[in-house]
Amino acid sequence: MTISASHPIPTDEDALNHRDRNWFDVGGNKLKLVQRPDDRLEALLHLIQQAQHSLKIFFYMFEGDEVGCSVLDALIAACQRGVRVELMVDSFGSNGAPNGFFDPFEQAGGHFAIFSPRFSTSYFVRNHQKIIISDKDRAMIGGFNIANQYFDKHSEDEDSEENETSWADLGVVIHGPEVGKLETYYGELSDWIRNNNGNIRSLQKMVRRWRADDGDFRWLLGGPSNRLSRWAWAIKQDLEKGERLDLVSAYFSPGQGLLRRIARLSKRGGENRLILAGKTDNAATIGASRLLYGYLLKRRTHIFEYQPKRLHMKMVIVDNAVYIGSANFDLRSLFINVEMMVRIEDKAFADHARLLVDDMCRDSLPISQKLHKERQGWLNRLRWTLSYFVVNVLDYSVTRRMNFGVKK
Repeated sequence: MTISASHPIPTDEDALNHRDRNWFDVGGNKLKLVQRPDDRLEALLHLIQQAQHSLKIFFYMFEGDEVGCSVLDALIAACQRGVRVELMVDSFGSNGAPNGFFDPFEQAGGHFAIFSPRFSTSYFVRNHQKIIISDKDRAMIGGFNIANQYFDKHSEDEDSEENETSWADLGVVIHGPEVGKLETYYGELSDWIRNNNGNIRSLQKMVRRWRADDGDFRWLLGGPSNRLSRWAWAIKQDLEKGERLDLVSAYFSPGQGLLRRIARLSKRGGENRLILAGKTDNAATIGASRLLYGYLLKRRTHIFEYQPKRLHMKMVIVDNAVYIGSANFDLRSLFINVEMMVRIEDKAFADHARLLVDDMCRDSLPISQKLHKERQGWLNRLRWTLSYFVVNVLDYSVTRRMNFGVKK
C-alpha cells in the first residue's frame, strides 16, 4: 500500500542550494520545519527512499493502518535494495499493531526490536521518542507517530469528524554533521535494548551518561530520573534569563519550579505566549492545564487553546533558542519518559518558528481572565483538581514507585 505525495518531493540539491526558502543554515546544518501533514509524510518517506546505506528509526507508536503499511512498505523496499534498516518501537505505544505486522520487514532483512517487550517495572517507563536517521547525515524528529491520525488520513468507516480524530503536529528535518551525534545516541539505545532491555538501572545510567554539547545545536535526552531531564534543565536556564517565551504543548502541567520561572519572565517585563490543547483524546490533561491558568493569567501570560483539531505538537522558543522533539511540558515527560529534544539557537530560525505560532494563535481561542472566571465554577474547579491529581500526582507517583530505586 502506497500513499502518493500531493507535491513533488524536493531533491537534496534543492535543500542544499536553498531554492526552498524554508530551509535554514545553522552551523553548517540545513534545517526545515514541516508542519502540514502531507509535507511531514513526504519528508518521512523521502528520507527512507533516498537512503543508500543505513536507516535507524524509533517511534513510540507504529500502527498497522494505511500510513503504517505505507511506511513499512518503504522500509521493506529499502532492505531489498541493500540498505541496513533498524526499527525500534515502544511496547506500550505500539501494542495496537496487528500480530505479525512486522514479520515481512524482518523477513526482508530488517532489524526489529521492542522497548521493554515484557511486563516488568520498566513497562511504566515509555520510550516516547520519534526519530528517523538516514545515512548518518540526515534526520527527522518531532512529536508525530506512525499512524493515520497524525497525517490526516482516515478510514471510510470512521464515524467522527476529521478534526476530532486528527492531531496537529510538527517535525524538523536536519541535514548535516550534527546528525552524527544523534546516530551515536541511537547506537547506545540499541545496545541497551539488545543487552539490558527492561533494566531500569542501566537505562538511568545511559541517560545520565549522555552529554549534550553546550553550543547552538544540542541533542537533549531525558529519561527516568528524580531530577529534571536535560532538556527541561536547559529550558529552565533559558527561562531564568529569557525575555520572550512561545510554547506549544499538547499536555501542559509542569511542576511549580518551571511554572514560577514562566511567571517570572513576564513579571520582569518579558512576554509569555502559550498555545495549549482545546481538543484532545484525554480530557484530564486539559483539566490539569486549566487548573494552572489563573496563576499564569494574573502574571500577564497570554494563553490560547488551539481549536481546529487535537493538538499534539511540542515546541518551545525562548528568545532565539528553539526546542523541538517528543517531550510534552508535563511531569511524565520531565521525569519519566525517554524523550529527545533538539535545541537550536539561531535568530532567523527562531523568527521563522514564531511565524508558525502566530498562525496557530489566529486559529485558537484566547483565554482571558474573564473567560477563565466564567468557566471556573465549583464543579469545574473540582474536575480540574481531580484531573491534575490523576495526571501529575497519581500517574507520576505510581510510576516513580514502580521504577525508581529498583535494584534490578
